[in-house]
Amino acid sequence: MAEWILNLIEAMGYAGIVLLTFLENIFPPIPSELIMPLVGYHVSQGEFRLWPAVVCGSAGALAGTTLWYFAGRKVGRERVEHWMETYGHWLGIDIEDVYKARDWFERHGALVVFFCRLLPGVRTVISLPAGFASMPFGRFLFYSALGTVIWTSALVYAGFVLGENYKRVDQFLEPFAWTVVALVLALYVRLLLRGAAARRRTT
Repeated sequence: MAEWILNLIEAMGYAGIVLLTFLENIFPPIPSELIMPLVGYHVSQGEFRLWPAVVCGSAGALAGTTLWYFAGRKVGRERVEHWMETYGHWLGIDIEDVYKARDWFERHGALVVFFCRLLPGVRTVISLPAGFASMPFGRFLFYSALGTVIWTSALVYAGFVLGENYKRVDQFLEPFAWTVVALVLALYVRLLLRGAAARRRTT
C-alpha cells in the first residue's frame, strides 16, 4: 500500500494528498498515519511546502468526514447502522466502532467530535452520530476542522522530523495523541463542574 500511496502522491502532487485523505475517511484501511508522515518526508526533501500540504490533507479529510455526517443526518440511525452491520466490513469499518462513537457522542456531546478526530478507529465514524443527532453543521465543521488540522499537522511534522524513518510515526505520536485527549477531557470536566456550581448558586 505504501508504494501505491507514494506513486499517487508523486503523480498528482497536492491533488493526490487531497484525494488520499478523502479516501482514508471513506475507507479507513487507507491509514492517515501512513499518508501524512510520507507527505512530511517529502516536505523535508523540498518536494512539498509544509502549510499547503497540511491544508490539502485537512481539506480531503474534512470532505470525507462531512460525507459521513450527511449520511447519518439524511439516511438516519437505524438504516445506517443496519447497513454497517451488513456491509461495513467491506469498507473496513467495525460496527463496534460505530456503536462506541454513538455512545460517546450521546454521553459527552459535540466536543467528542473534536477529540475523536485524533483517535484511530472512531475517527471516521464519529461523524455518523453527529449526523444522527442533527448537530448544527457549522458546529460539526468547526470541531471536525479543529481536530483534523491538529492531527494532520502533527503527522506531517512527525514525517518531516523522522525523515526516512517516517514509518515509525506511530511510536512518535501515540503519547502526543493521548495527551491531547486527556487535556480535552480535563477541560470538558472543568466546564461541567463550573456549570454545576453556577446552577447551585442560582437555586
